[in-house]
Amino acid sequence: MTDPREEFADVGQGITLCFEQIGDADATPMLLVAGLGQQLLSWPLPLCEALAGRGFRVIRFDNRDSGRSTHTSAKPPGLLAMLTGRYPSHTYGLHHLARDTVGLLDALAIERAHIFGASMGGMIAQVVASRWPQRVASLTSMFSTTGAPRIGRPAWSTWLKMLASPPSSAHEAADADVATYAHIGSDGYPQDEAWIRDQAARAWRRDPSPDGASRQLAAILATGDRTAELARIVAPTLVIHGDRDRMVATSGGRATHRAIGHSRLWIVPGLGHDYPPAFWPQLVDAVTDQAGTTDLPPQVRGDVQAGTAPGIAAGISTQTRSSAASSEA
Repeated sequence: MTDPREEFADVGQGITLCFEQIGDADATPMLLVAGLGQQLLSWPLPLCEALAGRGFRVIRFDNRDSGRSTHTSAKPPGLLAMLTGRYPSHTYGLHHLARDTVGLLDALAIERAHIFGASMGGMIAQVVASRWPQRVASLTSMFSTTGAPRIGRPAWSTWLKMLASPPSSAHEAADADVATYAHIGSDGYPQDEAWIRDQAARAWRRDPSPDGASRQLAAILATGDRTAELARIVAPTLVIHGDRDRMVATSGGRATHRAIGHSRLWIVPGLGHDYPPAFWPQLVDAVTDQAGTTDLPPQVRGDVQAGTAPGIAAGISTQTRSSAASSEA
């Protein structure tokens, strides 16, 4: 299997994103948005190729502060800042990551795309769909949440694992990922340990720094509750969540579904916080079906046609809780 060619795009505000494209350049664009501390590699290439085989131009990319995209030089906020909500002025929010995503669409001259985001990537995709509704043909939000307090929180056992010291070698990174996915992965699907090790080693070689993930975590926490903003989403939306997710509790998916009133909810038995290969056929079917969905509830459809739907009329007024994160840095 040959890896796609890495490409780079200037998306503005001093940020360059690394991305790869799979599929026919003239096919319908589908943008895959990765999660916290994850690289474009987190979207398995066979999964991307399966989506491309359904007629999509699949684009996977590194968010800022991950992989080979721009890493900001600022020191990550400390634990005290995260606990108190008093973030340094350089802290960015999810809306900055969403703007990077829209900037990638601009750089590729893509007017509208199907957006599929997982975990933090689901949060970013939600912000894109809310603030740039005209750019989103459909939204798939997988094992994500609304940012509301006490919703979609990790299990305490997961928090403890997240406090472990970062790996210092590719071998340690592979061991850490195997242990992580043994904990947060899917109980109902077999794990491919060899594949997990290979992906972890490749990710380490692309970007061994743990600081980017800390800055991304601060972006999530600084942004806070986005429930009201999600209510403005007008794109056809599918919410996917596993009933065995120990990283983002299933309550996050249910809350997302409630906030986006016209969305569809799929709770997957036995699925954790991962994409086990045995689940790929179901996932590809669901995402492909969602991308073909054009039937919105009559009131939402009428508001979109009239240009008065909440997401279109409200613009981008929602800001982060932190004045630092609401800056345009």
